[in-house]
Order: sequence, then C-alpha cells, then structure tokens
Amino acid sequence: MVAKSAGRSAALTLFNRLPVLRAERGLSRQDLAAAIDVNYQTIGYLERGEYAPSLDLAFRLSDYFGLPIEAIFSRAPFTPLSEKVYGGPS
Repeated sequence: MVAKSAGRSAALTLFNRLPVLRAERGLSRQDLAAAIDVNYQTIGYLERGEYAPSLDLAFRLSDYFGLPIEAIFSRAPFTPLSEKVYGGPS
C-alpha cells in the first residue's frame, strides 16, 4: 500500500468518485470491498485519497461499476454534479 505523503504535490493527487458511485448504488464500503475482493479499509483509503489504486484494482472497480477508469479516477478535481446539472452556484 502506498500512502500519500504529507509533502505530495497537488499535481500527484488522485481524485475519485467512489463515494458517489457507492451512494448511487446503495453500497457500503464493506459491500464494495467484498465485490472486488479487497479489505473494506482499502475502500476508505481510496475514497480519502490516502491510497492510489494499482492498475489491477482500478480495472476491477471500472469493471464493477461498468465505467471507464477515467470516469472514476482523475488527476483534476471532478466538477460537482450540482454545477453540471444546475450551472453552478448562484
């Protein structure tokens, strides 16, 4: 497991949509972890950006959610859904 170091630059941060994807499907961290065969704590580390997934794990998540990897993980922050749907804060 590779933890994010305190001095890691923002350019190396990996953002993800895992909490949103889990919520849309009514999954707990435990449910998702069991489905992709990892420890539930790994899901928490991923969601908090404390762990970058291996390529294998990224593909397992992609397959599970039926989405391309870049729809789940990004080097840039994802645009909030409210901004996409409603055009941003008023």
